[in-house]
Amino acid sequence: MIKFPEKNSPRWLILFIDTVLCLCAVVIAYLLRFNFNIPNTELPLMYSVIPVVVGLRLISFILARTHRGIIRHTSSQDGIRIFLVLLFGSILLALSNVVRYFFIDALFNIPFSVIIIEFLLAAVLLIGSRLTIRLVYTKSNAAGRGIKKVILYGAGEAGIIAKRTIDRDGYSGLKVIAFIDDNKKLAKKRIEGATIYHTNQLEQLLQKNKISELIIAAQKILPENKKRAIETCLRYDVKVRNVPPANRWINGALSLNQIQTVKIDDLLGRAPIQLNTEGIQSYLNNKRVLITGAAGSIGSELVRQVMGFNPSELVLVDQAESPLYDLDLELRATFVGKHNFHIVIADITQQERMKRVFEHFKPEVVFHAAAYKHVPLMEENPSEALITNVLGTKHLVDLSLEFSVHKFVMISTDKAVNPTNVMGCTKRVAEIYAQTHNQLSATQFITTRFGNVLGSNGSVIPLFKKQIENGGPVTITHPEITRFFMTIPEACQLVLEAGSMGKGGEVFVFDMGKSVKIIDLAKKMIQLSGLTLGKDIEITISGLRPGEKLYEELLATEENTLPTHHPQILIGKVKEYTIADVKNQINELVPLFHKQDNMAIVSKLKAIVPEYISNNSVYSKLDD
Repeated sequence: MIKFPEKNSPRWLILFIDTVLCLCAVVIAYLLRFNFNIPNTELPLMYSVIPVVVGLRLISFILARTHRGIIRHTSSQDGIRIFLVLLFGSILLALSNVVRYFFIDALFNIPFSVIIIEFLLAAVLLIGSRLTIRLVYTKSNAAGRGIKKVILYGAGEAGIIAKRTIDRDGYSGLKVIAFIDDNKKLAKKRIEGATIYHTNQLEQLLQKNKISELIIAAQKILPENKKRAIETCLRYDVKVRNVPPANRWINGALSLNQIQTVKIDDLLGRAPIQLNTEGIQSYLNNKRVLITGAAGSIGSELVRQVMGFNPSELVLVDQAESPLYDLDLELRATFVGKHNFHIVIADITQQERMKRVFEHFKPEVVFHAAAYKHVPLMEENPSEALITNVLGTKHLVDLSLEFSVHKFVMISTDKAVNPTNVMGCTKRVAEIYAQTHNQLSATQFITTRFGNVLGSNGSVIPLFKKQIENGGPVTITHPEITRFFMTIPEACQLVLEAGSMGKGGEVFVFDMGKSVKIIDLAKKMIQLSGLTLGKDIEITISGLRPGEKLYEELLATEENTLPTHHPQILIGKVKEYTIADVKNQINELVPLFHKQDNMAIVSKLKAIVPEYISNNSVYSKLDD
C-alpha cells in the first residue's frame, strides 16, 4: 500500500513536475505530427520552439499559481483552472503564428497541428496526474481507516450529488454501496456503479451487509416513510443522517460537513398540514396584529408565519429583552425591506403599560402566547402563575374589548384539562375568562389547546439533548410517563387556521397524534446520537415532580368534541360559565397575590376549577 507523507509536497517540486510534463507534451506533439519521423529540416525549428513553449507554460503557471493547490485534494475547480491556463497559452502561440504570417515573413513559428496536440496532451497529463494521485490517496486513506458502507435514500438529483460528494472526500472512508428509493420503477437500475433498491428492501440490505450509515438525500419524502426508514436503521444500530435542503447548500454546492444527524423531530413529525391560506389571509392581510410572548418558542414562530401573510403592522410584545433583540435581528435579515414590525418591551401584568400599547397601535388581531408554563416552578410560585397567567390574560381580554379588537386568539395547553398542577389550573382560569367575555361585544375570543411542542423552551427534547452532550445520565421522571408532541411550526400553523375559522367562544383542540412514552423518546435520542444505552450513557428515574401527570389529556371527562373542516382541528364542547360569576371569582382571586399566601391562592383556584386535583404536591392536602 502506498503511504502518503503527512506534509504537503513543496510547491517548487509541483511546478517542476508540471513543467517537465509540458516538455514531454511538446516533444510528443512533434512526434505525433510527423508520425515519429521528424524531418531534418524541421529539427532546428523544433529545438527553437520547445524552450519558447515550455517557458510560456512555466510563466503562466507561476502567474496563475496552479502549483499552489494540494494535489491529493484536487477539485473540479483546480482542473478547470489548469485547462484555462493551458488554453490561454495555446491561444498566445496561435496568435504569434498569425502575427508572423501576416505582418513579418509569411511563415509560422510553430505548426498549428502541434499547438493543438500539445494543448490536449498537456491538459491530459497535468489534470490526469492530479486526479490519479487523488484517487490513489483516497483509496489508500480509506483502506487505512476502514471502509464504512453507506446506503443513500433517494436516487434523484440530490442523491447523485450526495454520492459524488462522498466519493470526493478522501477522509471519510465512506463508500456508497446502494440507493433506496420509494419509486418502484427505479428498482434494479444502477447509478454510478450503485444499485437502486425499493425502500421495502431496506431491512433486507441491512441484514445482508454491514451498513454503517443511511444518508437521507431525498428532498421530497413522506414523513411516514422517513420515520419507518429511521426506525428500521435504529433497530440495526445504523447511523442515520440527513442531506439539508438544496437552498441551504453553501454556494450551491453540497459538502460532507453539511450532512447532519437526523433529529428526533423526524420520528415524531406527521404529514404536512394543509392550510386554508385564503382564510388566514383574509383576517391577517393588511391588519394590525399584536403577539404577546413574541420572543418565546411559540410566539417567535407565530411572528415568522404571520409576517408571511403581510400584516400592515406587527407588534411584538415580550418582557425578555435579549430574545427580542435576537428576533429583531432575524426578522431584519429574513424580511429585507419590510419595516412593518415593532419591538415592544412590556409586561402583560402591567395594565397601564399594556393600555398604552393598545392605544398607540390599535391592534385588530391579538395572539396571546405569553405565559408561565414550567410546571415545577409554578408549583413553587403560585402567585407568579396567578399574576401572569390569570391577571395578564385578564388585562389583555379587557383591553381587547375596550379597543374593539376583532379577534383574540389565546394559546392554551393540554395541562388545563383536568389540571393536576398550579400552571394548568391558572391556564384553565384564563381560558374561562376569555371564553365568557366573548358574550360582551364583537370581539371574537378563541382558545387553542395543544400539548408539548418539540424544541420549545423547557421542552424535554432540549433537556435530553443537553444531558446526552454532557455524557448523561438522561433523567426520566417515571418509566410510564407519556406525552403528546407536535413541532413548533405545526402548532403555529394550526393556531393560525383555528383563528381563521373561529367565530368566538370556541376552544379548539388539536389532533396531537399518538402519545409517546418519554423513556422510548430518550432511548431513540441516545441512538440517534450514536451512543449505546448501558454502555456509553445511562437513563435514570428521578420520580414524578410536584404537579406532574403520568399522561396528558386534551379534553376533560365531561367534554366532547365536534369536527371542523380541518381534520386536525376539533371544537371542544366545554362547560359554560356566567360572566357575572366568573368576574366575581376573579375579583376574589387576584387580590390574594398581595397576601402571598400560596395555600390561599391554590384553594381559591380549586374553588373556581373543581376538577383541579393536585398530584404529588404539597397542595394535595387541600383536596382532602
